[in-house]
Amino acid sequence: MALVYVGALVLSLLCAAAGGRLGGLTAALLDGAGEGITLALRLAGPICLWCGLSKVMEATGATARLAGLLTPALSRLFPRAWSDRETREALSGNVAANLLGLGSAATPLGLRAAVRMAGDRDAASDELCRLVVLNTASVQLIPATVAALRASLGAAVPLDILPAVWVTSLCSVAAGLLAAKLLSKWVR
Repeated sequence: MALVYVGALVLSLLCAAAGGRLGGLTAALLDGAGEGITLALRLAGPICLWCGLSKVMEATGATARLAGLLTPALSRLFPRAWSDRETREALSGNVAANLLGLGSAATPLGLRAAVRMAGDRDAASDELCRLVVLNTASVQLIPATVAALRASLGAAVPLDILPAVWVTSLCSVAAGLLAAKLLSKWVR
């Protein structure tokens, strides 16, 4: 991927030099970099808060209690993985963080669950594929990171997107799980 970025940068520099707009490209690059830093700083606070909260939940046993609440749905999606306590807690925390729109806080828990589910196999199991689908589709009840970003950019009502988020989340998860189910039967 680094080669793609370097190639695009070199191509941009060559085109800008050929068109006599190297100064404009340089200014645009610097402005874009500055805006990227500003955006990262705006999101750093909420991300740190929710990552810390996920650690506190884990330390206080809240993830274990959450696993109990999510058992009916997750035990059907991940029957083999659900039998292992550590995997179950990582899965529950991952799904809960995604439900709250905390993708950054969900990532470490999802990775931990994925590593435990993969074990030492060379190929991904159906359950591991379903975990990837759930994380990619990212079902959300409260899109906290998006709301924080919208608030930092001046949105009057940062959560006015909730109905659209719910519909798209439901559709993407349903489509992803259906595709995973169909493909698991087809690939075998």
